[in-house]
Amino acid sequence: MESYVLPVGAKKPTLEELQTEGGIARLQRLAESGEPAARLAAETVGPAASFAPVAEQTSGFAQSEGAESGEGAADVAAGAVYPEPARTMTYEECRNGLGTDKKFFIKSRFAVCSGATFLQTWFRNNRPVGESMFNVRTVGTIAANSREIKFQYYFTEMQSTGQTATAGMKITTNGAMPKSWPTGVKYDHGGNLPKAAKSFDELKLARTYLHTVNAKPGQGSSGSTDLIFTVYEPSISITAPAGWRLGGALSGKLFMLAPRWDAASYLANSTGGGNPAKKGAATFSYLPTLAYSTKAGAPERAVAEHLRTAFTKPGDTKPEMAAKKVPGQAAKEPLHRLVDPKRKEDNRKAAVKQCKRYWGDNYSQGATRECDEYPFATTYEGAAQPDYDGDAKKFNFSVKPVAKQDNGAAGSLLLGFYAKNRLVDGLEDGFLVQITA
Repeated sequence: MESYVLPVGAKKPTLEELQTEGGIARLQRLAESGEPAARLAAETVGPAASFAPVAEQTSGFAQSEGAESGEGAADVAAGAVYPEPARTMTYEECRNGLGTDKKFFIKSRFAVCSGATFLQTWFRNNRPVGESMFNVRTVGTIAANSREIKFQYYFTEMQSTGQTATAGMKITTNGAMPKSWPTGVKYDHGGNLPKAAKSFDELKLARTYLHTVNAKPGQGSSGSTDLIFTVYEPSISITAPAGWRLGGALSGKLFMLAPRWDAASYLANSTGGGNPAKKGAATFSYLPTLAYSTKAGAPERAVAEHLRTAFTKPGDTKPEMAAKKVPGQAAKEPLHRLVDPKRKEDNRKAAVKQCKRYWGDNYSQGATRECDEYPFATTYEGAAQPDYDGDAKKFNFSVKPVAKQDNGAAGSLLLGFYAKNRLVDGLEDGFLVQITA
C-alpha cells in the first residue's frame, strides 16, 4: 500500500488510470505539487513565522472578516462600531473555505482550519488492485475572552474501491506542539482525540474528535503582556494490514496552526474577572484585515478614499516622495500596533506638520477638518518612524485634511479593530488594511 497526501478537493486519478502505464507517476507528481515544503500559512506572524517554511500562496478567506451574522466590517461600520469577529466554524465552512486547492482557511483570528487528503493505493503482486482515501480537516476556534483553544478533527469522504482491507488499516492521529516561545511552557490538554490508532472503518463511523489546549497565564514573555506562542501540528500516520505490501509515504502532516496567548493590560479580560488563572485570552497569530469602505454613506468614507489613493496612486499624495510605497497592503509588509503614548504623539505631530506645509496653518478650516495620516499614528510605521528607526524611509506616509466626522469614525473603527482582534503592541503582531467599494 502506498499513501499520498494531496490538497483537499484535488482531482485524483481513478483506479483504472492508476493501472495504466504512468498512472502512479502522475499521482506522485500531484502529491508533490503546490509548495510541498510549505508548513505555515502565508499570513502567519510572530516567532512561528520563522519556525518552518511559509506558503507563498495566500490562504482562503471568508468574503468578509465580519461578525457571525455574515455582515462585513464595512456594512457594520454604518455606526462606526467594528463588528465582533467570528468565533465558530462549521465543518461545511471549513470544507468550502479550503475549496479545491487551499491548505489553510482563515475566517477570523479566532476561527481557522487546515486540511489534507490521504490517498492509498492497494497492491497485490506489484499491481494496484484497490484504492482508498479520506480527508482530514482540523478546525481551531476560540471563544470570547477564553484561554482554551478547541481543535475539532473531521474524518470525511472516506471511500474505497476495488480490493482493499480498510477494516485492518490503522490510522494514528496526533496534535503535536513541537515548539513554544518561550520554551518550557506547560499546556493543559483535554478532549477525546484517540491516543491509540483507529481503523479506517472506525474513523468513518466516529467522524469527529476534539482536542483542547490551554496555557495558563504567567508563563509568557514581554513583561505584563505575558505572550506565549506555539505551533500546533496535526499529523496522520497509517499502518497497512498484514499481508498487504507497505510502501510509499505512510504519514503526513496538515498545515501547522499558530496559537498565541496574552494577558495584555490594554485588552479585554486583563484581570480574568477577578480570577488571575483566567486573565487574558488566546488567539491565532495571523494577520487580520481592517476594512474601510468608500461606499456612499459609510461614515469613514473620506478616510477610505484617502487611503485608496495612498495605495493605488502614492505619487499623488503628500508629502512628496519618489517611489513611495506605504505598508499594510501585503503579508510581507504589515502594520504593527503601537501603544507608547509619546511615540504616538510624535507620529501625530509629524503628520500635522506636513498638513500645515501643504495646506497651510488653516488646513482645518475652522476645526471642520482634521489631518488624516496613513500609516496610522497608532502604528510603528507612523510618520515619525524615521526618528526611531534609522533604516526607515523619510516621508513614506500620506497625509490629507478630511472631514472631522469621517476621521473620527475611522479612528473609532480602528480602535475597535485593535481591541476585538487582540492586537498587541510590537513587531510580533501585525495587521493589514483593505479598502472596499
